[in-house]
Amino acid sequence: MVAVIAAIGGLLFGYDTGIISGALLFIKEDFNLSDTAQQFVVASLLLGAVFGALGGGPLADRVGRRRAIMVAAAIFIVGSLASAAATGVVFLAVARFVLGLAVGGAGMVVPVYIAEASPSDVRGSLVSLQQFLITVGILLSYLINYLLSDAGAWRWMLGLGTVPAAVLLVGMFFLPESPRWLMSMGQSDEARTVLRRSRNSDEEVDEEINAITSQETAEERTRYRDLFKRRYRPAATVGIGVAFINQMVGVNAVIYYAPTILNDAGFGSSGAILATTGIGFVNCLVTGAALLSIDRVGRRPLLLAGTSGVTLSLILLGGAYLLPSSMGALLNIILVGGLMVYIASFAASLGICIWLLNSEVYPLEIRSKGSAAGSITHWTLDMVIAFTVLTLINTITETGTFWLYAAFGVIGLIFFYRVVPETKGRSLEDIEADMMGRSETSEASPRASS
Repeated sequence: MVAVIAAIGGLLFGYDTGIISGALLFIKEDFNLSDTAQQFVVASLLLGAVFGALGGGPLADRVGRRRAIMVAAAIFIVGSLASAAATGVVFLAVARFVLGLAVGGAGMVVPVYIAEASPSDVRGSLVSLQQFLITVGILLSYLINYLLSDAGAWRWMLGLGTVPAAVLLVGMFFLPESPRWLMSMGQSDEARTVLRRSRNSDEEVDEEINAITSQETAEERTRYRDLFKRRYRPAATVGIGVAFINQMVGVNAVIYYAPTILNDAGFGSSGAILATTGIGFVNCLVTGAALLSIDRVGRRPLLLAGTSGVTLSLILLGGAYLLPSSMGALLNIILVGGLMVYIASFAASLGICIWLLNSEVYPLEIRSKGSAAGSITHWTLDMVIAFTVLTLINTITETGTFWLYAAFGVIGLIFFYRVVPETKGRSLEDIEADMMGRSETSEASPRASS
């Protein structure tokens, strides 16, 4: 129940990032937007998300994970209402920036909160509920876009995000605080009470309390610059590296601009949104399947297999634009099919693993800041993608754009194979010991070689 309610933050994340894809077709007509202005409207939320992720870590450390999520829910409500009431492009961009503060903050706090509350044997599935609900939110936004497309009611599209935000705000009021945060604040009795509600025995509770207590420093004593210390460097490399590849394969070029891309390829507005809804359904379905298997299959196999599918589908999509337009319906089938294979491969790998690994690989004393660093990397690059994709298509064509993203897929495969550890079924403390061992090995190796 803790994981399901908290993961509604993921649903809002998906809804508010996905809803603009369909709404943009009508906003650009009402406000007479150029390609640059469209990119500005999309990217304004992502700029807010960078600041939200940056502030989310310190806020979660100061007031607790639970209260930080409640703050994000309140901002979701304000941002959604303001977006629906926008009277011009600047008003809308500012409102979307405010909404982005909540998206970025929730995106880094929610997986940390769930990971710290979850038993290690089901942590992967529970943390990945957030990613599943992100895809549900994206699918929901596409359905709302389609249902309201005939009326062009983009204000309703944007404003309906207040409903799940209110559910999250009320639901978090009844949930407990993270036991690991309580321990870091010296509230061991409260932490023990919380753990008893979700662990099988007092012996299991005692073992976890002792493991948490063994940490030498409190989380509040660390700073972002500490991520560059040798002892934290292996974890930061994994967390930030996964976030980097997650964005650079261009997923949000599809999430934000699929209707626009398909519309330019000859689909009508409603047809483009309907095709995008199918892509969202595949995204949701495959994420659900990955959610059920991630604690059995593991993180590395999913990353390697899924990123291979992402890379191959990007090559296929780029090649499709070299085919003659006279192919008509067949070309449209290839484009939609390629996008579905792409999003399915992404959902089963990079999509579900980014937030999970960022919540697992860091030690307690730096976990929220490490997770925030992954989120900041994600949102900064997301903003870059959103603000450049239409420009890239106009400059190097659709083929060049998709093949550029495919090149980053190849880089990702090499990185995942060589650097990312398997965290399946291991306690957070065991993962921490492993990452510390990697740091000591890297420090000792130069001396050994000399």
